[in-house]
Parts: sequence; structure tokens; C-alpha cells
Amino acid sequence: MADQDKKYMQAALKLARRGIGSVEPNPAVGAVIVKANQVIGKGWHKKFGGPHAEINALEDCKTLSVNPRGATMYVTLEPCCHQAKTGPCTDAIIAAGVAKVVVATIDPSEHANGKGVKQLCNAGIEVQTGVCELQARLLNAPFIKFATTGKCWVILKWAQSIDGKMAWAGHGSQWISGEESRKDVHKLRRRASGILVGVNTVIADDPLLTARPVRSPHQKSASAPQGLTSNGARPSKGKQATRIVLDSNLRIPLDCKLLATAKEAPVLILTSQQALRVNPQTVERITRKGAEVLAYPDAQGRSNLYFLTCELAKRGVTQLLVEGGPTVIASFLKERLVDQIVVYIAPKILGRQGSVAISLSMAELTEAVGLHHVEIERFGDDVRLTGLSKKTLDEISICS
Repeated sequence: MADQDKKYMQAALKLARRGIGSVEPNPAVGAVIVKANQVIGKGWHKKFGGPHAEINALEDCKTLSVNPRGATMYVTLEPCCHQAKTGPCTDAIIAAGVAKVVVATIDPSEHANGKGVKQLCNAGIEVQTGVCELQARLLNAPFIKFATTGKCWVILKWAQSIDGKMAWAGHGSQWISGEESRKDVHKLRRRASGILVGVNTVIADDPLLTARPVRSPHQKSASAPQGLTSNGARPSKGKQATRIVLDSNLRIPLDCKLLATAKEAPVLILTSQQALRVNPQTVERITRKGAEVLAYPDAQGRSNLYFLTCELAKRGVTQLLVEGGPTVIASFLKERLVDQIVVYIAPKILGRQGSVAISLSMAELTEAVGLHHVEIERFGDDVRLTGLSKKTLDEISICS
């Protein structure tokens, strides 16, 4: 791999990251166009349903009044060759006269999977693949997993003190993590198409489980709310993740915020067959509010998480963010359903002032859980640790 190719592909990857949280369930893609060793156009996929990165990069050339004929395009994912919400990017690349296309990784989707590369080659365009491929596959790992396995990407998120406590004792819903960490959580929520908690979290905190909207630098906080936020604003007309509650015995409060807003942002309650039979009036009241009640086939009184993740994938949920307490967290780990773990560690030692120690539930795990491709980042005084499971890396063919 030439250093120059790596340099320009790294620039395209950096552009692609700008789309994370706005393009899902599409992949985040970036493109850079180079001619005579000069960047003459760059673009990224900015929002779901909008122009793709390649189209935006070609339009950028027009803005600079530079002809891309004979240029080289660096793109982080194989250009599409099918008609969807937008036209085929391969047609636009061919029409523009681009001489060479450097692709980081092939799109494994059924409608792509090398077809875009083949079309470009048939048009006489030189194509090179595999430049910065590992980084490109990691960037779009959730998309790749769904395209290759049909399964949703499960992100396990929690915040804790240094001594493993997840809540203050007797302090209600007082936060452990800082404000900057909580803002970062909303970025995770914007990526997700499903957000899950256990019913105990609903009873204790009465959350809304939606992503705080992105505001432009010039937008004042007093302006009309867009999206459902933690201060009680109503959901917008835009994309809202399905809010999921694990509730084997249908204990969810009928006056909670989730049910109050179920007609504006979807709510799915996973319960047992027994609860469905014993509480028909409760089920009717829940569904009348606009929520859906789904019973799992297991009659043992425990949530069947494998059944749930399969059901969510059928409904097009590509990324599931799990925000439950230690019992829910341990359950997902025990069933080996976790792809990514995100932990916010606050510089606090709570001791007896803390409750809900995560280690108590984790003690039930029979196998150690190792993380790969670990990243550590600071948010104020907090530290965020992120890593991927070995099972996931094997599923999507990423070397650890």
C-alpha cells in the first residue's frame, strides 16, 4: 500500500465518521477525489436518504470549478450500483470520467458485494481495493454484521464508579457520570434503532429513552424542541428508535413517560406468555396507549433475549443499545449476545454510599469476557472504555 493512498483514505475515513448518528441504518461513507496530487473534492454521506459520499465529493469538484475527469477517487466503501433512495453512484463516477477508484472495503450487502466494483471495471476504470480495510470495516461493523448475518448489533452501555457501583444509595436517580459523558450517550442513542432497559429502570427512573437532538451552534436552547429529550419534550416527526422494556410480569407503570409517548415514538414490551394470560386488562390498557406487547416463547419467567434480538432484526433494528442495570447487563453477556461494550468510569469511590454493584451480577458469568480493538477516551473527568467481543470479530471477519 502506497503511503499516498493510505493518506487519502485516512482523510476519507475521517469524513465518513461525520455521518455517524445521522445515516443509520446506512453505512457511514467518506470520499476524497485527487488530481495531480491535489484534493479537488471531498464529501461524506450526511444523512439517511440523502446523497451518498461519492455524489457529494463530485459536487464539491463543481463548487471548486475543477473537472474530475482523469482523477482518482478514494472511497471507504464500495460504490453502490443499484437504484434506491438515490441513484447509483457508479453511474455518476463513470459519467464524471474518474480514471481510478480506490476502495477500502467491499459492501457485503446482497445488492452490492462486488457488483459496483465490477461495473466500474467494465467501464474501463482502474479499481484498487483493500486500502485501510480494517479501519473501514471497524467503522461500519454494525452495518457489516447485519448485511452478512441478518443479526442486529448489540451495544452494552453502563456507567460506574471506580469501585463498580452503578448508583448512589438513597439518592434516587442522581447521576454517577458527568455531563460530557451523558452527552456522548445521546450520540450512541442517535446511532441506535432500538434502546432497551429492564422494567426496574422504568420503575425507578421513569426514563424517556430517546436521543437528545443535535443543535447547530447558533440554535438557542429555548427554541422549539426537536425529538424527545430528557426534560419532557415531545418526539419529532423524524426517526425515533424503538424503546424496549424487558418486563416478564407486566409491572410497567401505566402512567410512565414511555407509555405516555408511545404513539409518537414506538414502545415494545417483552413479557412472558403467563403474564399475557393473567393480565389481559393490563395488556389492553398498554396497547390502547400505543405500545406493543410481545410474549417470548420461554415459559420459565425469564426474558428470552435471543428470541428478542432475532425478532428485532426481522423488524429492521440494526443496532440495539442496552442501557439496563447489572442484571440485564449480565444476562446479555451470559447469552453471548454482546457485540460492543461501552463503559463510562467516573472518578468516584462510593463505598457504602453506592448501590447496585455490577460485580454481583457479573459473578454469575462462567466465562471471562475479553474485549478487542479497545479504545479509551476522556469526557471531562470521566473515562470511556470501548471494545468489541471476539465472537463479533469472527462473525464479521475482522482480525483481533
